[in-house]
Amino acid sequence: MALADRLLSAWYRGHPGLALLRPLEALYRRVVERKRAAFLAGEGEIYRSPVPIIVVGNITVGGTGKTPMILWLIDHCRARGLRVGVVSRGYGAKPPSWPWRVTAEQPASEAGDEPSLIVRRTGVPLVIDPDRPGAVRALLAQETLDVILCDDGLQHYRLARDLELVLIDAARGLGNRRCLPAGPLREPVERLASVDALLYNGAVADEPDGYAFTLTPTELVRVANGERRPLSHFPAGQALHAVAGIGNPQRFFATLEALNWRPIPHAFADHAQYSAEQLRFSPSLPLLMTEKDAVKCRDFAADDWWYLAVDVKPSPAFVDWFDEQLARLLPDR
Repeated sequence: MALADRLLSAWYRGHPGLALLRPLEALYRRVVERKRAAFLAGEGEIYRSPVPIIVVGNITVGGTGKTPMILWLIDHCRARGLRVGVVSRGYGAKPPSWPWRVTAEQPASEAGDEPSLIVRRTGVPLVIDPDRPGAVRALLAQETLDVILCDDGLQHYRLARDLELVLIDAARGLGNRRCLPAGPLREPVERLASVDALLYNGAVADEPDGYAFTLTPTELVRVANGERRPLSHFPAGQALHAVAGIGNPQRFFATLEALNWRPIPHAFADHAQYSAEQLRFSPSLPLLMTEKDAVKCRDFAADDWWYLAVDVKPSPAFVDWFDEQLARLLPDR
């Protein structure tokens, strides 16, 4: 984590040493720009699904709130009577075969932490496969659906898409606006001009070029048995160990401080796998983690381990815009 933290700090705060990486950045840019150009030209094998595909992704390395947004989109589509499914790469997953249908009973080590979280929270039909077209085909072979959400996959150009939603951390922005490895961008910043909507996580109001959304803490959930308690279960000033193995751990720690608790931060790498020994901290205090971390700890969680449940609250303007897009993509629904 120390090296990753230093690199993230350099990308977002600046460091003269990054200039040495610009030749590699130029090479990386050429590769991704060629992939994009080939997609736009219709070259190579590009799969177009018979139902609309909505990609939820980003162009930056690190967390931007994709999984909570996916959860909101699932609920929103279902509330409008739509049958929705999800496909995901399944980062870190080790299933017996690909593609793989994720169920709530499977361990997160087999299905991946984010797919496990999504299925356990919503029960949505979800298939993982690094080959996104393969995942879509497998999902449609098993389910009759109206729309499919693609968790990440913005740069997976073998899958045609009908709508691209790109999430940006409002506080960190695009860093130094350079591509990997000299900066945090997976694609050049000019790529944002071609997406359908930008969504800014943590923005207080809609931006001129996009929509605001926030992550709102809702309750505490005991990791071992799913018992739910209100946020008031921990009084103001409560000291606790805070665990975050997500793309932007500092955002989680800041959220706990905003709730007037006193977190002792323990940042882990994104998608980290845990053991009980790793999470045995001193002094003895309640341990609070993200929901993404909790799906990997349920089998060995202590009684005083909790996760913070959060929900997405998008701006009304985005909700209206998204409903217009659903009407356009599904005129008969």
